[in-house]
Amino acid sequence: MQSWLKISLLLCLFGFFRELRPSEPFVTEYLAGDWGNVTTEQIYQDVYPFGTYAVLAQLVIVFLITDLLRYKPIIVLSSIAGIILFSFLLWTDTIFELQLAQLFYGFFTAAEVAYYTYMYAKVDRERYQVVTGHTRAAILAGKFLGGVIAQLLVSTDSLSFRGLHFISLSTQVISLVISVLLPSVPRSLYFYSTKTHHSEAKADVLVTTDEVAPKFSLSNAGRLLWYHLVSSYTNPVVLLWSIWWALAICGQIQVISYIQFLWKELAPEKQSNYNGGVEAVATLLGAIGAILAGMLNSNSKRSLYMLINSICVAVLGGLLLLAACGNSVWLAYVSYVIFCAVFFFIITVAAAIVAENLVDDSFGLIFGINMLVALVLQTILTIVVLTDTGFGLPPKTQYIVYGGYFIVLGAVYLLLQLLLKIFAKKSPAINAS
Repeated sequence: MQSWLKISLLLCLFGFFRELRPSEPFVTEYLAGDWGNVTTEQIYQDVYPFGTYAVLAQLVIVFLITDLLRYKPIIVLSSIAGIILFSFLLWTDTIFELQLAQLFYGFFTAAEVAYYTYMYAKVDRERYQVVTGHTRAAILAGKFLGGVIAQLLVSTDSLSFRGLHFISLSTQVISLVISVLLPSVPRSLYFYSTKTHHSEAKADVLVTTDEVAPKFSLSNAGRLLWYHLVSSYTNPVVLLWSIWWALAICGQIQVISYIQFLWKELAPEKQSNYNGGVEAVATLLGAIGAILAGMLNSNSKRSLYMLINSICVAVLGGLLLLAACGNSVWLAYVSYVIFCAVFFFIITVAAAIVAENLVDDSFGLIFGINMLVALVLQTILTIVVLTDTGFGLPPKTQYIVYGGYFIVLGAVYLLLQLLLKIFAKKSPAINAS
């Protein structure tokens, strides 16, 4: 078997089992059920926000350490964090212990960057697209199958909500074994680069010279990081679309993180029993939306797609308002499925436009920073909407706020598009859209 194909297979297996977590659609029902000593309000006000803070606190550190340690150790540690996380969920039942579990959730989530950057460090550039396609399909397959398994087991009373967590724990153990089998990486993008970068006197930009053996260089890493930052965010296209991407991701993370509380409140007898099937369908339609977006040449028609994205994001706000103001869990289910399908279409369009306007090798850094901005905004939103420090809103009111958030985002970017058109007519040099 060719080396790149072996690596692709191992990455696919790792991603598949990492995402095969049947407990996810019913984790709120489990924690608020008879197995724990916490209420629904305590979970969304005192436990889940800790996960948001933990991911934010660890994301930047994990990104830099990932490059420094050359990817594989972080992938292995992320599997260990997953095992510890589900062990906590299975055998602890106090607020403090569940908050502690969120610290490991934070690392488990933040360490995804190692998985996505490992493949680009280990696989030749001409194989990037095919390996990316393989791994993305494996991840989506894991999420989809996890939802299907969860729904089948719950609907047939074959397994309790707690039992689903034992399956999730087992899949994390399998992912740990696979992560250990991944080949080590001799080089990295910044700290162990095989390329030497220096400043050219006239242009005052970094250029690449001949490849050399991987060697640790803090100064070279600093220069390359700075070059990628400046060259990316001084590009108005990258800046405009990165801000949109971060704001949209902020809202989406908040929606999917707390949607189970809305379902639970709307469901008969306060127990939502079809979450697994809904998550499976949402994953499938979201994947179709992303695939369709990937087939478009969106970068050549940026103004058109900004208009489409702005309208779509306002529609997403309308769907959330519909789910929150209705009194039917099925209406909330359908709204969520449509939300995921539309969102993954428009976010893929935005990501493609950003990526096509970046300099080589800066993709991971820029999207890492964009994600950091999204998490900072999400943390602020969490504090204001959910916690006692803010308004401490109940689930239905929360989703009215989130619906308004998306509608305002759509309106602001529609207005911005209009202003850019007006200024472009006055000054042809302005073409940031």
